[in-house]
Parts: sequence; C-alpha cells; structure tokens
Amino acid sequence: MFLIRPSTSSPLNSSAHFVPPRPLPRPVRGKMLLLRSHRLLSSTSAFLSSYKAAIKTSRLAPLGLRAMAAYSAAAASPSRLLLRQLFEKESSTYTYLLADLAHPDKPAVLVDPVDKTVDRDTNLVKELGLKLIYAMNTHVHADHVTGTGLIKKKMPGVKSVISKASTAQADHLVDHADKIYFGGLFLEVRATPGHTVGCVTYVTGDGPDQPHPRIAFTGDTLLIHGCGRTDFQFTENYSRPSQIFTLPKDTLIYPAHDYKGFTVSTVGEELLYNPRLTKDEETFKSIMEDLKLTYPKMIDIAVPANMACGLQDATTKS
Repeated sequence: MFLIRPSTSSPLNSSAHFVPPRPLPRPVRGKMLLLRSHRLLSSTSAFLSSYKAAIKTSRLAPLGLRAMAAYSAAAASPSRLLLRQLFEKESSTYTYLLADLAHPDKPAVLVDPVDKTVDRDTNLVKELGLKLIYAMNTHVHADHVTGTGLIKKKMPGVKSVISKASTAQADHLVDHADKIYFGGLFLEVRATPGHTVGCVTYVTGDGPDQPHPRIAFTGDTLLIHGCGRTDFQFTENYSRPSQIFTLPKDTLIYPAHDYKGFTVSTVGEELLYNPRLTKDEETFKSIMEDLKLTYPKMIDIAVPANMACGLQDATTKS
C-alpha cells in the first residue's frame, strides 16, 4: 500500500403570568428576570437537543433533516478536522480545504482547486495559519482548469495529486486503497471510474482518531441526487459506484459540483433518492443516453491543461 506523508421541558415559564401583590424592589426584580431568562434558555436548549436527537434517530424523519442534524452536531463538537467548502460560480465547482488542527503545523490539503479562485484559496490558507501540503484533483476536469499549477507557484513545496489511471501528470499518482496523510488525519483513495476513467473519491479515514461521520469527496462520480455525464473522456457507462455506496449510510457526500443550490448529502440519502444511480444498469444507460448533452464549452482548453496537472500555464499559452 502506497502511503503519502508530508515531510514535516416547555420553554414557557408559567410564573410569567404571576402578578405580585405589590412591586418588588428593583434588585429583586432584576434577579427574578435573570433567573427566568436562565430557565427559558436552559429549557429551550434541552428541547433543541432532544429534537435534534429525535431527527437523527427517527425513521420517519426526512433523510435531509437527519443529515443536517448529524452534520451540525458534528460541527459543534470539538474536532481536529477543519473543513471549508468553497465555491467557484462560473463552473459551479466546489473546492474543499481540509486541515489537521491538532497538529503543530496544521497541515492542509485542497481538493479540486480552480484556477480562477487560487488567490482566494491561498489567502484563506494563510489567514487560517495552515500549511498547505497537497493540491489534489478527483479527476481530469473538462469544465475548468485546475488551480494546482498556480498554487504550486505561489506556495513552493505544495505537491499535486491525481490518480494514476487518469494518465495525467502530477507529483504523486495514486491508486485505489492508497492513503494520503496530512498530520494525524488521512484520506483514503477509492477508484470510482464512470464520469472519467480516472475518477477517484477521497474518503476520510476510518478509526477512533478520524472524523465521524466519515466524509466522501466524490468529484463528478456522485453528485447530490445526480451524477456526472458519461459520454466523453473514454468512459464506459456505469450504474452504481459501489466504492461509495458501501460506505456507512451516515457518510457525508461532498461533490465537485452542484447546479441547484445543494451543498451536502449522505450515502443513505443517495441510495434512496438519486434518480439515476438507484436504477438498474440498462435503465441507467438509457437515462444517460437520452440526456443529449451539449459539447462541454471548456473541454478543448481544460482537458489538455489538466492532463499536465500543475503545468497548465505552459500548456495553455503554447
């Protein structure tokens, strides 16, 4: 196994309706108001906690609400993982910044950076006091140019990562089951071809010292209630990305794109509601063929540049 490591009760208080027979002294009234406010906040907090727990465990609750409850609970608890979801509006691309805050160097990785937002991303890394060590791609994108090369120029020492199956250039070429370490955390590489032959999904590690629930950065292989097109870049149609759907149902799904305003899903939600990937193989193929999608407007620029992952400046200017 190839391991990449860096070099370094009711909320209403019934006493609110009580009218005292005579006015109380001001200090006493102040204390009663503070006590009443404390009781209100405490009971409201208890109600919200029990409501979130009910949403998370109830089989009758919508999966989306359960996912939101689980996500907010995880985000509120102390965690060594920093996660930022960033958006590039022209191509509707999500870039993800992850870092290990428990490590002295706060090592970080960027997943699917875009050339147009490199300044934003690198400035955020600096503002948060992180040390960026990897700029990673889930696949060779056809709708935007990767920001890997520009990041490497702005931050010497950052290494690029992409799958070996993509046949693209990068500092590190990864295979299925490889692990990419940043501090004490790691991302597991899962081969998920379909959108392109070299697509991979990066999944947070499984263990007591790793984030829970697990998180999968699925690129274009699995979108929220959808999937990426399968009609170019030497791909074959696929039905269900088993390397994703065999993950625990509470695993959070973060895709590389969204065009409807969604930000996160879960494996369990996609198993029930994905209109394409819940179908049998023949139905899925028919759905994808009937889409009759237009030729990607950036493909002739993006693919050659992204095949030279990290060297796109020289490619696009030649």
